[in-house]
Amino acid sequence: MAIAKTHRVKRSKDFDLIFGAKDSYANRKFVLYKKDTQGPHYRVGISVSKKLGNAVMRNRIKRLIRHALAEMSNHLNAEDFVIIARNGIQELTYEEIKQNLQHVLKLSKIYNNGEMD
Repeated sequence: MAIAKTHRVKRSKDFDLIFGAKDSYANRKFVLYKKDTQGPHYRVGISVSKKLGNAVMRNRIKRLIRHALAEMSNHLNAEDFVIIARNGIQELTYEEIKQNLQHVLKLSKIYNNGEMD
C-alpha cells in the first residue's frame, strides 16, 4: 500500500506555501503544517531532519509515516499538509507512530473517522 505520487508535495515552492499559511499543530512526535486547497485529494510532504539519524534511519521513518497515511487515506480531507518528525520517533514502533500521527491529524481536523463534531 503506497501513497500515489499525485498525493505528494515535492516542490520547494509548495512547501513554502504550506509553511507560509502558518497553520500548525503539534504533539510530542510530529509537527503538522496545513493549507486549505481546492484540490480533489490531500497532498502530503514529509520532512525528517538529519539530526534524527543517518539516511537509512530517515528513510525508514518516512516509509513508516507514508504507510500509516496510506492506511488512513480514506479518512483524510482534501488539504495540503507537511509532517515534520520530531526527535524520539526513532525508538517508536509502527503502531506508536500511527497513533501519534492520527492524533496530530485529528488536532488539525484533517482526519475524520465519519463522526461529526
